[in-house]
Amino acid sequence: MDTMNIVYAVAVLFIMGIVFAILLGVAAKVFAVEVDERVPLVRECLPGANCGGCGYPGCDGLAAAIVEGTAPVNGCPVGGAAAAAKIAEVMGVAVEAGERKVAHVYCNGGCNAVDKTKYEGLQDCTAAMRVAGGPKACAYGCMGLGSCVKACAFDAIHVVDGVAKVDTEKCVACGKCVAACPKKLIDLVPESKKVHVNCVNKDKGPEVMKVCASGCIGCKMCEKTCKFDAIHVIDGVAKIDYDKCKNCKMCAKACPKGCIEPVPTEEEKAKFKEMQAKQAAAAKAKAEAAKAAAAEKATEEQ
Repeated sequence: MDTMNIVYAVAVLFIMGIVFAILLGVAAKVFAVEVDERVPLVRECLPGANCGGCGYPGCDGLAAAIVEGTAPVNGCPVGGAAAAAKIAEVMGVAVEAGERKVAHVYCNGGCNAVDKTKYEGLQDCTAAMRVAGGPKACAYGCMGLGSCVKACAFDAIHVVDGVAKVDTEKCVACGKCVAACPKKLIDLVPESKKVHVNCVNKDKGPEVMKVCASGCIGCKMCEKTCKFDAIHVIDGVAKIDYDKCKNCKMCAKACPKGCIEPVPTEEEKAKFKEMQAKQAAAAKAKAEAAKAAAAEKATEEQ
């Protein structure tokens, strides 16, 4: 083999390498996209969970959106107030302290709900719904197959006694379980609100009782008991207005089916009934006294 041919080939490759390097350098300068120096600073303030609970593609996406002004500085549900404060400092803005939210499952069925069939298929709620609407007789309730459990990256939700339950200490309100539930039984609520109607069954009372021992029958006892106009029966099921709810728990004690959390003990129910009886007796006595006074006044006028 001619040695000079090898030398020429190496020289040509070397020159081509230099030319391409120069071209790439020029292209990098010409087509360079300027990155705001605040983006990496904001990214450092985020926890790095990349859960997507903020609605953006990971922490990098959220950091860029915050700097662009399309996402709030408190947009990370995992980092919470601590991360929001650091990001606000980087951005030079003030951050409003928002109340922490947690996921809540609006179902009290599970073992209390009637099984329509024995399901032995794929342990996935969406898949089970495609088989005659799921294994439970209640078309609205939790099937307990754990799609929400699999979706949670923080071990904050588990199936207990056949129904999903949230560990509020671990919940970061990322919303993954909310999106995973095909029955739309999970929602994010203010952590300070402790009273919840654990049923979304819109059927009539008799139909509800056939499929679940602890379902809402739309009796309106809770609505009549609430002094703050915070709970109403809408479409056959009780719903709480969290802006008005004072966590007095009187509606829970009035519910005959025990579907309002926290479910009162038998002792609490007895005390509540005793209080209701005393109030009714006092109201009756007051009415009778007023009637008697009116009759006496009418007699005097005659």
